[in-house]
Amino acid sequence: MFHSPDALDPLVRSLRTGDRDPTALANDCCDRLDAVDNDIEAVLPEPGRRDRLTREAAALSARYDEPSERPALFGVPVGVKDIFHVDGYATRAGSSVPLAAITGSQSTAVDRLLDAGALHLGKAHTTEFAYFDPAPTRNPNDLAHTPGGSSSGSAAGVAAGEFPLALGSQTVGSVIRPAAFCGIVGFKPSYDRIPRDGVIPFSPSVDHVGIFTGDVAGARRAAGVLCDGWDPVDPDERPILGVVKGAYTEQATAAGRAGVEAGVGALTDAGYEVRRVPMLDDIETVNDRHDRLISAELSLTHAELFAEYGDRYAAATADLIEQGREVGSGELADARMAAREFRARIGERIREAGVDVVLSPAAPGPAPEGIDTTGDPTMNLPWTHGGTPALTVPCGRVGDLPLGLQCVSPFGTDESLLTWGESLANVVADVGEVDS
Repeated sequence: MFHSPDALDPLVRSLRTGDRDPTALANDCCDRLDAVDNDIEAVLPEPGRRDRLTREAAALSARYDEPSERPALFGVPVGVKDIFHVDGYATRAGSSVPLAAITGSQSTAVDRLLDAGALHLGKAHTTEFAYFDPAPTRNPNDLAHTPGGSSSGSAAGVAAGEFPLALGSQTVGSVIRPAAFCGIVGFKPSYDRIPRDGVIPFSPSVDHVGIFTGDVAGARRAAGVLCDGWDPVDPDERPILGVVKGAYTEQATAAGRAGVEAGVGALTDAGYEVRRVPMLDDIETVNDRHDRLISAELSLTHAELFAEYGDRYAAATADLIEQGREVGSGELADARMAAREFRARIGERIREAGVDVVLSPAAPGPAPEGIDTTGDPTMNLPWTHGGTPALTVPCGRVGDLPLGLQCVSPFGTDESLLTWGESLANVVADVGEVDS
């Protein structure tokens, strides 16, 4: 079932030069959906999708007949996590709540993609309101395993070759973890670099919009379209790498840690300087504070909806809302302030260690068996709590199941992280089976 994901960057270049035709690519994506999505269930059904998509692709080609005028993502089919509002499409958010109750204006992220010439292929399955109640989606590498969540369909669809780019969101680990489980690239930018309007909120203090691609160069290209104030950089020197050590890393399984060490070995052999960096020894406190913060904010963002339709919520989501009601306003304010202070502390620790990028497991290990869970997001939590940019790249496998290497840099250094990440990804791409 595994299908090597399409690399976005060369695809875009071929579309913009005319070597690839948007209508033919739209048909290819629909063919791929027809072939595999009954098994994977990455995308919500849409009657007439092929006719609609090919019609839009043909109109785009007619509009940009001159290759030199074609925009940054000309003709790229995009999967959109079903908590993003898209004009003309219902937003279900993996929920049984009436559609009319959760409608809204099209998200700015979607606007930016469409303005850059991308084509909306379809809505991708999500867990209920981006929490833990699983979507029906399966991991393309092994259908008996979860693709992760909450951006389940976005990650699985890219991994299965159904679309080369997808939008997701992360409030704990919902971009980086599913990307790692599915063996693709996931990028969560610094907090608020991609606008969140038009996206059903979970915890506004830590909600991030993120992206999935098959290559880091493609993620860099998409980030240039989506992120506010994007200023491309090309650092002259290789980054100095730090490997996080301590209580945080010990949350991972032996396989998860082995994947990082295999990647570190490959990077060291390639000439990178690698240092061991003790940090996040207070991870239990950070984990607890983040859990309290998101539960409190979920209870606030869903207060009216839950009051009317609480009986339609999944038990796990309802339980978190009830827990959030126990968090007082003072504790919530303190948690918000502590998260901002934690962001600064991460940057200070990275600089004190004399490194540019810190490395860690992108998930505790490979994707768990079954689709009744989306896996543990604990390896992503601190970087979401601090709002720092995070990138995961494929790095090793356990049997048929991929592992990911999580790369993090200080807040606001997204451009450098993605530039460095291209070379890092290339080095660790050949890491094979790791000792589990």
